[in-house]
Amino acid sequence: MDTETHEGVDKEYVMGLEKGLLLIEAFGVSNSPLTLSEAAEITGHSKASTRRALLTLVKLGYARASGRQFSLEPRTLRLVHAYVNSTPLTKVAQPILEITSERTRESASLAVLDSQFVVFVARSTQRRSLSFGLGIGARLPAYCSATGRVLLSGFADEEVEFRLQRMSRQALTSKTKTELAVLMQEVHAARQCGYAVSDEELELGLRSIAVPVRNGKGELLGAMSLAVATSRMSRDDLVNKLLPELEVARRTFSMQL
Repeated sequence: MDTETHEGVDKEYVMGLEKGLLLIEAFGVSNSPLTLSEAAEITGHSKASTRRALLTLVKLGYARASGRQFSLEPRTLRLVHAYVNSTPLTKVAQPILEITSERTRESASLAVLDSQFVVFVARSTQRRSLSFGLGIGARLPAYCSATGRVLLSGFADEEVEFRLQRMSRQALTSKTKTELAVLMQEVHAARQCGYAVSDEELELGLRSIAVPVRNGKGELLGAMSLAVATSRMSRDDLVNKLLPELEVARRTFSMQL
């Protein structure tokens, strides 16, 4: 990048906005209220600038202070609401997920890739299905989730390997695959077969299958998945019974996007 372009980018960049957004994300990292020191450590900013940003969020109604701790206010849900209501993907997704969930009697979800994670942006559940505590905005590691492997398969191998190497690939269960070579094989299989399976890698007793969601131009926009309890369906049944349902939904997505 030349100097002129670099300076142009710097002039347009609002550091204060960055700090505020990073602070909001920091609460998701901690999953709990934060002290000033904890917030500064997570965001990597000085205590002085972090304090100013936190107090600004409090002033705007996005956070509140209680003693030495800060926590988010419900107003932050407006950010999620704004995304869900402004993107055509979620508007198209919800009725399709509801139909798919009703037909299969399992929970159906739509996720997009966000750095090292997949984020659920639409979801339809069935009472007989396990809840797993997932809702809109929930995040799962991309390396061991079916949706994550499908979304990673849309990149070239070099990019997939680069992303996997940067991920903290923890074994969430005794069946979680963490080795780079094995995960590359899973991504290759997802690309070749058009679907991916996560078999008790996220949580024991849970299997999921995912397919890519593309628009009419073939661009990968997200991944749709179905999750089942292992006690109700074997891996073979997962593929044989649920993949056809996902294929129907995928074609519907493609026609409407």
